[in-house]
Order: sequence, then C-alpha cells, then structure tokens
Amino acid sequence: MTPAQKTARQTIRLNDTAYETTLTKKYAQRRPYQPKDPSRLTAIIPGLILEPIAQPGEQVRRGHDLLILEAMKMQNHITAHDDVTVKAVHVTPGETVTKGQLLMEFEPGPDAL
Repeated sequence: MTPAQKTARQTIRLNDTAYETTLTKKYAQRRPYQPKDPSRLTAIIPGLILEPIAQPGEQVRRGHDLLILEAMKMQNHITAHDDVTVKAVHVTPGETVTKGQLLMEFEPGPDAL
C-alpha cells in the first residue's frame, strides 16, 4: 500500500492525550529523507561557478577551498570538510548551477584508510 492509499486521518498520543489529525496529500507524497553522501558535493544554493579551484586527482586537506560559487552577489568559498582526493569536477567557470546539482565527487584521502 502506497502512502497516498493509506487513510489520511490519524490519532496521535501525546502526554496521555489523544489528538485526531488529517494528513495532507502533500505530506503523504513527500520524498523520503536521504542522508548526505560525503563523497559528493552538491550546490546548497543556486548560483554561478566563478572558479573550480581543486582539480581531479588533487589531494585536498580539510578547510581548503574547493571552488568559488557566486550567489546573490556574494562569493562563497566552498571548502573541504575532510581530507579527500578529488575524483571528478562536474562544473566549469561561468556555469550556472541549481540547488542540489552535483558539483564534485571525492574519494577518501590517504590518511582516511
């Protein structure tokens, strides 16, 4: 049975009190939560790629710049969260990206093994 086929009315108990509620169709059709993948860098905001600093095969230390993304007339320096090796760069300078678009892929750094 899919979420859309389930009954929309539910009873929720909180501190020994029962509450009747109706779930919306939008709630029933929502996408399931997916945890972040540390091997992929996606855009957190739409913007313009000014400069991809890290190149494929390059080993990058935690805190070093990976690329510069301009959004709302501000330059955002996107940095590495861990020691990684850049596997692939999926953007070029001057490219406009959307929220959630894949920017880079990584492999664990040599110290992670």
